[in-house]
Amino acid sequence: MTEKLPPHLKAGVLAEALPYIQRFHDRTIVIKYGGNAMTDDNLKQCFARDVVLLKLVGMNPVVVHGGGPQIDDQLRRLGKKGEFIQGMRVTDRETMDVVEMVLGGQVNKEIVSLINQHGGKAVGLTGKDGNLIRARKLLMASKDTPGDLIDIGQVGEIVSIDPSLIALLDSGDFIPVIAPIGVGAGGETYNINADVVAGKIAEILKAEKLVLLTNTPGVLDKDGKLLTGITPKKIDAMLADGTLSGGMLPKIASALDAARSGVKSVHIIDGRVEHALLLEILTDQGVGTLIKSK
Repeated sequence: MTEKLPPHLKAGVLAEALPYIQRFHDRTIVIKYGGNAMTDDNLKQCFARDVVLLKLVGMNPVVVHGGGPQIDDQLRRLGKKGEFIQGMRVTDRETMDVVEMVLGGQVNKEIVSLINQHGGKAVGLTGKDGNLIRARKLLMASKDTPGDLIDIGQVGEIVSIDPSLIALLDSGDFIPVIAPIGVGAGGETYNINADVVAGKIAEILKAEKLVLLTNTPGVLDKDGKLLTGITPKKIDAMLADGTLSGGMLPKIASALDAARSGVKSVHIIDGRVEHALLLEILTDQGVGTLIKSK
């Protein structure tokens, strides 16, 4: 930890951060919080401190979180097993009640509390608050039967996002913490992939950066080597040749959409590294994959 560093090295670290603090002052940074960083106690504390520091040095962090493991734990307690089709959680009415309780209640409030304990002013939201995230039922294309659509319950796709509530919180020095739950035209509740929500919010807010915390070092090539500074064109080629697959696909899709829609840079970083956010945003080295908009 930093207490073991001699004073001149500590000063060097701060000096290295200065140009980044200047460059990103008053810029919006959307952070998708998930993976080990959400379940390991030490990493949770590191994340909360990082978010508070980014706010204190003049940036506008917006946190969007998942909570898959916590949802699965609660379903198990109810004697119910989580079911997935093509990586998407099948969400019947009972499962939706659990998702809303866990994401909008338990997980959201824990993140808010952690950030506030470290001196921030976090406010928890779901997409239902202020009609922040308007959604409709997602019918998923079958990969086995082309042309068929699969109904996976109360899973939604985003229709629109109203940025006014987030802007109001930012202007008051609050840190928005958003659970990925949307609301339908008739008041229906929808479960939405958190990577998708983070990417779309970054687009709507014209964010400087979208940062996706993962349980991998970043985007890897076929030899397992970490890639960075890659473009949407390079990613298209990696998707075509099968280099990218599995759980990385929703993140990559969100990253690509955001990069093509005006977010200046997207970072897929290793959330298992202490203070990964600060390392990626405020140092020369970084800890993941940078995807450039062009």
